[in-house]
Amino acid sequence: QVRLVESGGGLVQTGGSLRLSCAASTSILTFAAMGWFRRAPGKQRELLAIITRGGFSTYVDAVKGRFTISRDTVKNTVDLQMNNLEPEDTAIYYCNYRPVSDWTNNWGQGTQVTVSS
Repeated sequence: QVRLVESGGGLVQTGGSLRLSCAASTSILTFAAMGWFRRAPGKQRELLAIITRGGFSTYVDAVKGRFTISRDTVKNTVDLQMNNLEPEDTAIYYCNYRPVSDWTNNWGQGTQVTVSS
């Protein structure tokens, strides 16, 4: 089974930035896409950003213009640069992969992001 390890979370003030990283135990080009998700307290996990095998990226409206997903196909990592953070961004952040059409149920431990007002 593919192992995913997220890192880079922390505590920042409103308007600050963080860069999250997801390391996969296999080639990320194996998958149709990689994505970043988050689960805020009391809410369901939500998809934030996707980067496809071809390198195309898409974002949900809540993070568009503030977050940027990128990848390193040599290191097999997928990063999420988060700028202009808001308290509403406080959550545990996870990455996942889509072998073909569906996201897996293989979640890592996540990384906690806390944004103080």
